[in-house]
Amino acid sequence: MLIWLSRSEEDTYLFGKWIGSNTKAGDIILLFGQMGSGKTVLSRGIAHGAGVSGMVNSPTFTIMNSYSALHPVFHFDLYRLNEPEELYDLDYEDYFFGIGITIVEWAERLDYLLPEEYLKISISREQKVNERKITVCPVGSRYAAWKEVLQNYEGIGS
Repeated sequence: MLIWLSRSEEDTYLFGKWIGSNTKAGDIILLFGQMGSGKTVLSRGIAHGAGVSGMVNSPTFTIMNSYSALHPVFHFDLYRLNEPEELYDLDYEDYFFGIGITIVEWAERLDYLLPEEYLKISISREQKVNERKITVCPVGSRYAAWKEVLQNYEGIGS
């Protein structure tokens, strides 16, 4: 597990970019945090680090955006999801368990559809306006290698 303090939106983006640069096909990254905690900024960084070029926007109204890169990046925003069953209409399993990299904002809304293995990232606001505490925890044997990756993080604010 890594607990890291981001001091700015740029720090959060760069941390996400570092996470994205360490992803591989089939990775699932679940983001947890309150409204305005920085999930979309982190998602943008992850997508760019995974090789996406251009704009990365939160798919709040469409639920999922797909981006081309070495491995496709599937960016979900579940804020407007009423019930986890709604994901069946999107054939979410094709994205979660396929060849791409999956990023999910508002992952707590997955409820019983939460995968068994994933990289869990929790973001919370700190007392200073732009500060965020980011906690990264690998869940499951597939993500065991992330423990070493996280120990080697030497970015801004570490």
